[in-house]
Amino acid sequence: MNQWMSLFKKEMLEMSRNFKWIWVPLTFIMIAVKEPLTLYYMPQIIDSLGGLPEGAVIELPVPSAGEALAASLSQFNTFGVLIIVLITMGTIAGERKSGVAGIILVKPVSYARFVTSKWAGSMILIWFSYLLGYFLSWYYVGVLFEFIPFSDFLQSFFVYGIWLTLIITIVILFNTFIKSPGTIGFISIGVIVILSLLSSSLPHLLEWSPALLSAYTNAFILGRNFPDELLPSIIVSVITIVISMLASIAIFKRRELA
Repeated sequence: MNQWMSLFKKEMLEMSRNFKWIWVPLTFIMIAVKEPLTLYYMPQIIDSLGGLPEGAVIELPVPSAGEALAASLSQFNTFGVLIIVLITMGTIAGERKSGVAGIILVKPVSYARFVTSKWAGSMILIWFSYLLGYFLSWYYVGVLFEFIPFSDFLQSFFVYGIWLTLIITIVILFNTFIKSPGTIGFISIGVIVILSLLSSSLPHLLEWSPALLSAYTNAFILGRNFPDELLPSIIVSVITIVISMLASIAIFKRRELA
């Protein structure tokens, strides 16, 4: 346990030195807060651009609070996912390529502790940033439109967080057998896009797909209940996360020993 804590503290210190604890939360906040502000001030934004006939009146339908919050969540599903991949695509691969991983593993360091400490560090950073961004989005939606019950906010936060956790785990898995961070990022985004497209195109066949967690969360935010397919989707997501972590440890150990 002391060994794992030492590896974990090293990861936290490294992220601090790279200022990730500053720019990653700020980026998530800007992504999340932009949508409710843009939706609320859209008439003024259009009016300020000019080019409209004199006396023209801009009347846009006022979105509901659920629609505004769902719009913020959709930004996490695009820009947020991209940022997560960019942050984690060199978590292990970068140290393998530079030789740092080899230096650490020369000592009696467990491969499982090495991989899980990297995963835990990325998890804490992303979940902390996601919490700040989503909470401020919920707050601004409440101020500008209407407050959504805090219990609904928490439920949607944790359900969508499972999808983000799976993304982190997938990228960590690719880190264990690919040394190029750029290649890891390209493949990870490709897998996520393909899974999302298949799930949205064939929802009746892939209703248990983890990629549908975002759609289920949006439906809940828009005032509907979580569908019955939510539980199977969560179970599949958790099983995939566990299997991916076990595979990451096994693959990393085999690669390093080779």
